Amino acid sequence: MTVLVTGATGNAGGAVVRALAAKGVPAKALVRKAVELPDGVEAVVGDLNQPSTFVDALPGVSGIFLLSGYERMEELLASAVRAGVRRAVLLSSSSVVGTDTRNAIAQYHGAAEAAVRESGLEWTFLRPNAFMSNTLRWLDQLAAGDVVRLQFPEVPISTIHPDDIADVAVAALTEDGHAGVAYRLSGPVALRPAEQLAIVSEAIGRPLRAYELSAEETHDELFASMPAKYAEAIEAFYRDGIIDETTVTDAVEKVTGHPPRTLQQWARENASLFS
Repeated sequence: MTVLVTGATGNAGGAVVRALAAKGVPAKALVRKAVELPDGVEAVVGDLNQPSTFVDALPGVSGIFLLSGYERMEELLASAVRAGVRRAVLLSSSSVVGTDTRNAIAQYHGAAEAAVRESGLEWTFLRPNAFMSNTLRWLDQLAAGDVVRLQFPEVPISTIHPDDIADVAVAALTEDGHAGVAYRLSGPVALRPAEQLAIVSEAIGRPLRAYELSAEETHDELFASMPAKYAEAIEAFYRDGIIDETTVTDAVEKVTGHPPRTLQQWARENASLFS
C-alpha cells in the first residue's frame, strides 16, 4: 500500500502526509520543488495542473489524496486508473451541499466531485467546514497592531483542525468501508469570529481586540482582496446563509474513533506562527 498526496505542502495535504508517516504507511508527496518530508515519504516533483509531470510516480500507488480546482483532472484520473490506483479521496467543500450551488466555489468543487465519481475509482469526498488554520489570515494585521478586523462577526462556525481532516482521509485511503461516502466534517463547537480571536489571544499570550466589520465593510474588503466571483460566493455563504457551517457533525469521531480537536489545541500547537 502506497498513497500519493497532492497539495502535500498545504494545510490539509501536509497534515495527510504527517498522518500517513505516523501510521507507517508508505507515501509519495507531490511537491513543486524538493522539500524536507517525514521519514517514509518520497518527494515527487511535479505540477498538479500538468499530470504528465508526475505520471511516472503513479505505478504502485494504491490511493491518492486529491484537491479540487485543478486543470486536467480527468487526465490525471485516467492515468491513475491505468496505473492501477484503486482509491481516491477528494478534499471538496461544504459549498457543494449549500442551498444554492451556482456560485464559483461550489461549481469548481462540484466539477471535481463529478470527475472523480465518473473515473471508476473507489471514491470518498471530504466536505469540511472552514479550517482552524484560516485564523492565520490575521497575521498581517497582528504585525501592525493588536486590533483584528473580523468579517461576518455574527456568524458562528464549527471550524475544523486540519489534522482531523487528515485522519479521516487516511482512514478512507487505508481502510475498507468508506467507498461512495461523502463526509461533512466539522470541529467540536461553533464559535463567532470574536470568540475565535479570544482563543488565539490566550494561546499566544497577547491581548487582541476585535473590530467587528459591518456588512458594507466586509463587502469592500472581500472585493478588494480576491476576484469578484469568489468574493460573491463567500458573501453568499455567510451573509445570505446558503451554507451551514454552524452545525456540529459527528463524522470525525465516527470515522476516526476520537472527538474532533479544539481550536484551543490548534492555537497552542501553532502559537509560534503568530509571533
